[in-house]
Amino acid sequence: MLSFIQDHWSDILSRAVEHAWLAGLPLVIGLLISLPLGWLARRASWLRVILVGGSSLLYTIPSLALFVLMPLIVKTNIVDPINVIIAMTIYTLALLVRTVADALGAVSEETTQAAIAMGYTPIRRFFGVELPLAVPVISAGLRVAAVSNVAIVSVAALLGIRQLGFYLTDGYQTTYWAEVWTGVVACLVLALIFDLVIQLITRLLTPWQKAAVS
Repeated sequence: MLSFIQDHWSDILSRAVEHAWLAGLPLVIGLLISLPLGWLARRASWLRVILVGGSSLLYTIPSLALFVLMPLIVKTNIVDPINVIIAMTIYTLALLVRTVADALGAVSEETTQAAIAMGYTPIRRFFGVELPLAVPVISAGLRVAAVSNVAIVSVAALLGIRQLGFYLTDGYQTTYWAEVWTGVVACLVLALIFDLVIQLITRLLTPWQKAAVS
């Protein structure tokens, strides 16, 4: 495996960047969309049933089927990376809408009432009180979504999308196991990097947690 890595280092790095883009961009887009959706789900029980139930249903769609359907829906070429980005954004939303709703719901009523008593507007209360306190729970869901995205993106290699999954499919077809293991290890390392970055950002956004531990 080491000799394969040495011989194909530049290609591995290039595919890793492509893989990170295909898995990471939907993570950011999905988080930004899930925040208002999670807030709405937390505010109204009937909306929670629709939003959380609907998003959970989306996650049951097989990834390969969704990758194939996307070009028909958005009228793009089947090897266009935008299909993967849209599909992965859907999967990210499916995981994060419930997480955001639960995280915001975990903020105590006493804290919310105290913010209201201090004259906080709903928007200021959300960004200044509720969202910061919900960050640890949202972060946990984001870490799960990140690892899931890295894994699912690999499936897109079957459609010719350029990323690390190529080493899995090509190595399996040629029974070149060094190539397969290179793909596996590369995906694991990428998932670990995503996880570490999310943990670092979480610590920066929640300095009071470190102070509480100290």
